[in-house]
Amino acid sequence: MKKKELEILLERVEDIKESDVEREQYSTPATVASELLHFAFMNGDIEDHVVFDLGCGNGILGIGAKLLAAKEVVGIDSDGKVIEVANANSKRLGVEVEFRRCDVREVVGHGDTVVMNPPFGAQRRNRHADRIFLEKAFEIAPVVYSIHNVGSESFLRSFAPHVAIVRFPVAFPLKRRFWFHKKEKKFIEVDIYRMERKRG
Repeated sequence: MKKKELEILLERVEDIKESDVEREQYSTPATVASELLHFAFMNGDIEDHVVFDLGCGNGILGIGAKLLAAKEVVGIDSDGKVIEVANANSKRLGVEVEFRRCDVREVVGHGDTVVMNPPFGAQRRNRHADRIFLEKAFEIAPVVYSIHNVGSESFLRSFAPHVAIVRFPVAFPLKRRFWFHKKEKKFIEVDIYRMERKRG
């Protein structure tokens, strides 16, 4: 499947109606999700693989992985209402994804690949949430695809010196969602990272 075809399909994924600012519930746009997933697919990290989507939100990354022929996809989120939205979206797109309500720290299981758009840890209650997600991701799978603020590469290299890192930048279209957002939409520069545990 071509990247544009995937993006068009993912545009059908419904957004979360009421987002929690403290949890930093920013849905991944179809443009960014298709970039990440196509990148992973072309690297041989999706097709016939077991994929985990941590902090799955509306399920867009997990659903996209299944559309790209992942063998099995497990989506994790601690918010029950969000899990309901993700389940409805997987039915809408006609794919089977297992969505579990669970704190990311309590996830048990192993896969081939993790895909995620983790909270950046910008809110006080969510401080260092990105570290928690990264730790769990590397515990689950040898290959991790993740979205981070521009300039995060030095942090990631010091946080996970045991991984090989590939980075590419994308523009993240952020719709107005919370009271402190001034514009209807603005573009934030972010980076998609492919991180793989070094062998040996």
